[in-house]
Amino acid sequence: MGEKCMAEKKLVTQSRARRTARIQMDDGKFWSAPVGTPLETYFKAAYPQWVPMVRGDGPIDRTVVAAVVNGSLRELTYRMHWDAEVKPLFLQDSDGLRIYRRSLSLLLVVAANELFPGRKIMISHSLTFGGYYCYVERGKPLTPDELAQIKARMQEIVAADERIVREPVVLDDARAYFEANGDDDKLRLLKSRKRNYVILYTLRGYRDYFYGYMVPSTGYLTVFDLWSDGEGFILHYPRSKDPTVLQEPAALPKLRAVFEESGRWLQLLRVEDVGALNVINREGHMAELILVAEALHESRYADIADAILERQPDARLVLLAGPSSSGKTTSSKRLAIQLKTHGLRPFTLGMDDYFVSRDATPRDAYGNYDFEHIDAVDVDLFNQHALQLLDGKEVQLPRFNFLSGEREKGERVRLERDQVLIVEGIHALNPDLVPRIPRERIFRLYVSCLTQLNIDRHNRVPTTDVRLLRRIVRDAASRGYSAVDTIGRWDSVRNGERRWIFPYQENADVMFNSALVYELAVLRPLAEPLLLQVTSDQPQHIESKRLLSFLSWVEPYEDRTLVPANSVLREFIGQSILKDYVPGHASPR
Repeated sequence: MGEKCMAEKKLVTQSRARRTARIQMDDGKFWSAPVGTPLETYFKAAYPQWVPMVRGDGPIDRTVVAAVVNGSLRELTYRMHWDAEVKPLFLQDSDGLRIYRRSLSLLLVVAANELFPGRKIMISHSLTFGGYYCYVERGKPLTPDELAQIKARMQEIVAADERIVREPVVLDDARAYFEANGDDDKLRLLKSRKRNYVILYTLRGYRDYFYGYMVPSTGYLTVFDLWSDGEGFILHYPRSKDPTVLQEPAALPKLRAVFEESGRWLQLLRVEDVGALNVINREGHMAELILVAEALHESRYADIADAILERQPDARLVLLAGPSSSGKTTSSKRLAIQLKTHGLRPFTLGMDDYFVSRDATPRDAYGNYDFEHIDAVDVDLFNQHALQLLDGKEVQLPRFNFLSGEREKGERVRLERDQVLIVEGIHALNPDLVPRIPRERIFRLYVSCLTQLNIDRHNRVPTTDVRLLRRIVRDAASRGYSAVDTIGRWDSVRNGERRWIFPYQENADVMFNSALVYELAVLRPLAEPLLLQVTSDQPQHIESKRLLSFLSWVEPYEDRTLVPANSVLREFIGQSILKDYVPGHASPR
C-alpha cells in the first residue's frame, strides 16, 4: 500500500455516536446543542431578540416563526439530529406570515369553541388590508359583545403561551374525532386521503387539521384584532411590510359584493369546499358542474355589456385591469363579443405600444428597467390619441419595437360612432393614466380570480396560489418556462401588483370574478408533474412542495374536453377558440 493511502487511512478512526448537532446560521455563526434539541431552543439561546421570551409580551421587530433546514421548511419544534445549515424565517417572509395566519386561525377557532361550542366558524376569504372575513356557519351570528369575549379569551391564551402540539393521527381515529365533533367538512375531505394517517394540531385539547406548519406556542401570536362586520366578523392580522402593527381597515364595497355573489353561486352549485368538489368528481357529475359554472360566467359578461350599453354614447372608453393570470385577455374578448350582440363594434388599443423609449424608462432600486412603473408609459400621448379617437378624429397609432426599444409608426385609424375603445393594461384603473379624459367617458372593469374554493372551514386556498398555478401551466405550455422559472419570477410580479393594481381596484365600475369552482380539479393533473420537477436543491422547492401539499387534497379531473373552448381556463390550459381572435378593427385610413 502506497504512502498516500496509508496517510489517508490514518485520517479515518472509529468514533462514538454524536452527542451534539451543530447548525450554521445564514450569518455564518455555528451553534451546538445535544442531539434532539428543537430549533426553537437554538434560537432562544443564540438570538433571544427574535423569539418571544416573556409570556404575553408585545411584538418584536423580527419574530422568527420557522426555519429552512438544508433547503427544507421546518417548524421550530423540529428536533435536530444532525449538522445542518439553517436559515431563519421571519414574519416579514411570505412563508413566515402564512404560518402566523394559520396559527392565528387555530387560536380563533379554539377560543370560539371554548366559549360558544356548537357554532362552526367559517374562515371565508382574505382582505387586502390584512384580515380574514369570517362568519358562523352553524348557529346565530356572533354579537359584538360575544366577539369581545372571544378576543379576550384569545389574549388570555396568548399570555399563557400554550403549546401547539403536532402529531400524526391514524386516519380512522381522525375520522372518529371529526365525526364526534360534527365536522362534516373534514369528513368529506378525508375521503380523498391516500395515506393511512393525517397530521393534526392540538391546542388546549382541541384538535384540527391545517395544511402547513404552525408556530410552537401561542406566545408568538401577539398582533391581531377581532371586530364585527355585518353578519360576520374580521380576524385582523399584520402584513409582511410591518408585522408589528395592524394596517388601517379599508372599506371595500365592490369587493364585498363579489364575495357575496360568489357565496350565492357556491350555494347554487352546492359546492361548499374541496371535499364537496371531490364528491361531485367521484360521482360523475363534473360535466354538469362545468356547464353551470361557465353559464354563470357568461351571464356576468352579458351583465357587464349591458352596463356599458346603458352609458352610451358617453362611455366609449373601456379600461380593463387585473393582476397576472386573471384571464384578462379572454375576458376582454368575450366582453367584445357581448358588445357586438348589442350593435357596438369594439376596437382594442394596445397599451404596450405607448411605452416610452428604452433610455427614458424608469429604473428600480436595483438599477433594472421598471416596465411596470406608470412613467414607463407615455401618458400624454395615450390621452391625446384616446381623446382624438373618441371624437372621431384620425390618429396614427404607435407600434413599440421591443428589440430596438423605440416606438415606430403604426396604422392610421378612425373610430366610427358605433365603436367602443377597449384598452387592457396594468394601469387601466389608475386615475393618473387618463388625467385629461372626463370620467363620464370611461367605463372601468377589474378582472381577477377573486375567490376560490376552500379546502374546508378553516383552511383557505389563497387566490394568489390559483393564479400561480394557472401561470405555471400556461408558461410551460406556451412559453417553454419551467415551474422553477415561473415561481422564481412570482415575487417580482406580486410586488408590481401590490404597487400598481390592488390600490386601484375599487375604482372599477364593475368587478369580474374569473375564478371557476371546478378549475383546481382540471389544473392539478397539469400542474403536478411540473411542480414535481423542482428538485430539493433549488430555492423554489419549498414553494413547489407547498403547492403540491394543497393540490393533493383535490381529486384530479382529466377530461379537459368538457371545458368550453371560450372558457377563461382555456387561456391557461390551451386550445382556446379566442386565441387568435382580434376584436373588430377601426376603419383604416
